Amino acid sequence: LMLRKLTSRPSALTNVVRSLLTPHAAHARAPTRLAAPMTSAMISSSAMPVSRIATAQARPTSRRGVAAARRSTRAFAASGGSFPAGDMSPHAELAVSSSPVTEDAANAAAADMVVFSVCEEDCAKLAADDAVFEGIAPGLGALIKELVDEKEFKGKAGSTAFTRVPNATGLPFRHVGLVGVGDPAKTATSPEVWIGFGREAAKAAREAKCSSLYLRKYWMGDTAETFRTKAASIVLGAHLGSSADLRFKSKPEPSTLKTVTVSSPADADAASVAAALAEGAATAAGVTLTKQLVAAPPNVVTPTALAETATAIAAAFPETMSVKILEEAECRAMGMGAYLGVAEASDEPPKFIHLTYTPLGSENASSLKKVAVVGKGLTFDSGGYNIKAGAGSMIEMMKFDMGGAGATLGAARTVAELAPKGVQAHFIVASCENMIGSRGLRPGDILTASNGKTIEVNNTDAEGRLTLADAIVYAEKTAGAEKIVDVATLTGAIIVGLGPEVAGMFTPDDELAASLEAAAGSAGEPFWRMPVRESYWKACGMESDYADMKNTGSRGGGAITAALFLQKYVEKDTTKWAHLDIAGPVWDDKKGGATGFGAATLAKWIEGQGSE
Repeated sequence: LMLRKLTSRPSALTNVVRSLLTPHAAHARAPTRLAAPMTSAMISSSAMPVSRIATAQARPTSRRGVAAARRSTRAFAASGGSFPAGDMSPHAELAVSSSPVTEDAANAAAADMVVFSVCEEDCAKLAADDAVFEGIAPGLGALIKELVDEKEFKGKAGSTAFTRVPNATGLPFRHVGLVGVGDPAKTATSPEVWIGFGREAAKAAREAKCSSLYLRKYWMGDTAETFRTKAASIVLGAHLGSSADLRFKSKPEPSTLKTVTVSSPADADAASVAAALAEGAATAAGVTLTKQLVAAPPNVVTPTALAETATAIAAAFPETMSVKILEEAECRAMGMGAYLGVAEASDEPPKFIHLTYTPLGSENASSLKKVAVVGKGLTFDSGGYNIKAGAGSMIEMMKFDMGGAGATLGAARTVAELAPKGVQAHFIVASCENMIGSRGLRPGDILTASNGKTIEVNNTDAEGRLTLADAIVYAEKTAGAEKIVDVATLTGAIIVGLGPEVAGMFTPDDELAASLEAAAGSAGEPFWRMPVRESYWKACGMESDYADMKNTGSRGGGAITAALFLQKYVEKDTTKWAHLDIAGPVWDDKKGGATGFGAATLAKWIEGQGSE
C-alpha cells in the first residue's frame, strides 16, 4: 500500500517504484501499470525467492561460460592490451661469461664498470699502492683508497660503495665499485653474500646505464669446488640485478647491460666454471619467473594464467616436461570438494595444474624416485565472507597469495633446464580465487575433501589449506609421490613467530628436514624448522562436533595447527611430507617487492633427490 501511494507522487522515486511494479513482459514500452497484488497462494507456491531461482538457473552460463572473455576484459580495461604473466627466458639478452684472472687488465679495460668483492679484513689493509688494484690498472689503487675513506666503507656484508671514474685518472673504465662480503670466517661460502655481490654490482651497472660489467673477487685463493659454488651464486645474483620488472610501465626503459664477465682463478677447471655459470643462469630463470608471477596483479595472473605458464614450461622443454590441466568438471569428478568450495564464488574458473618432469633416458620410470612439490595457488584472496578489512589486512597485497604456486613453477623452470637424473618431479597447483558471492563458501559450511574427510569451515579466510588438502591427496594417490613438499603463504602466525625474512619448515621426518635444510643452505634462503606437535590438534581447538575437523583453531600456535591440518591429508605412513610456510619472505618492500623466495630451494632439493 505504501508503494502504491508513492506512485501517485511526481518524483524520480515514483518512476523507480513504477518500474519495479511493472510486469517484465510489458516493461519495454508499454504504459505503466501497477502489478496485481501477490496472493498467499502465489507466495506459498515458491520454494525460494525469485532472485535465488534466477541465480540458480543462470549459474552455468554466467559463472564459467565467460571466463576467458572476463580475463581478457580485465587486462584490457587496465591497459588496452594484455600483460605477460611471466617470461620463460627473462635474461635472454644478457651474456655472462668467465675469464681467468690473468686477463684482468684486458677484461677491466673492456668494461664500462668494474666491481670488486672485499671482505672486512682486506678492506682494513687497503692502501693506495695496493698490488691487486695496481696490477689491473695503474692509479686504480689510489682511487679505491679514496672511495673507501670517503664512503667509510668497511667491507661489511651487503655494504656497497660506487663512484664514477674521473677522466683525469686516465683509467679505461667509467665506473668502479666495491661490495662488502663481511667476515670471511662467517661468510666465506655463504650463498646469500655472493648472490648479493652479483646482484648489487649488476644493479649498479644497470642504473648507471652501463653495457658491460667486470666482476672481480679481490681474494682469489679459493679451492676449485669453493670457487664453483661462489661462481654459481655470483652469476645468479648478476642475472637478478641486471633487469627491473617494468612490464606495467607505459614507457619502460630497456636495460642497457648486455655483458657480464666473472673473473676466475688462473688454474680453474673450464668445465667446472662453465657448469657453475649454467647453474646460476638456470636458477635465475626460475627465480625471476617466480618474482614476475608474484609481482603481477590479480587481473593478469589468474588461475588460467598460471595454467598457461605451466603449459609454456612444458612447451619449452618437451623432451622432459609434460603437463595436464584439470578443469572444474574433472576436479568435481575426483571429489575435490575442499578445493572447489574455495573456488565457488569466483567468475574465474579454477585450474588444477599437474606439471611433470621425467629425465631423458628413463625408459623404466618405476626406477626413479618420485617427489612432488605442491604450491598454494590463490591468485587473489579477499578472505571470503571473513573478509580482509581494516588497517593492516593487506587485502591490496593478496596477489602474492599464490607465492607458493609461483615458487613451484619457478622451480619447475629451473629443473627443466638443469635436467637432474634419477628423479621424477611432479609440480602441482590447485589454483583459484577466494571471492565473495551468493555461491560463495560460508562460515559454518561443511566440505568433503577428495579422500572423504569432512571439514567444518569456521573461517573462510583460512582457505589455502583447503585447496592444498585436495592437492596433497592428488600428489600421493594420483601422482604416486613418495615425498611431498607443500609450499604456501599460509599463515600470518609464521610472520609473528619468525619475522619477515625467515620461512617456517614443518615435517616429522628428520631425514627430509635435513635434505631441505641442505638445499636451502645452498640456495641462500633461510628456513627454520618448527614443531609438529600432535597435542595441539585438540588443545588448539581443531576438533569439530559435526565434521572430522575444523579448518582453523585458536589463535595461539596458528602456524602449527595449519601444518597439522595438512598432515591429515597424507594417507600412507611411508609417504614423507613437509610443509614450507613462506608468508614472511615472499615479499620485501625494501628489496623491490616480490623476492622469488622458495624457487631455488625447491629446485636444489629436487636435484639432490636424484643424487641420493
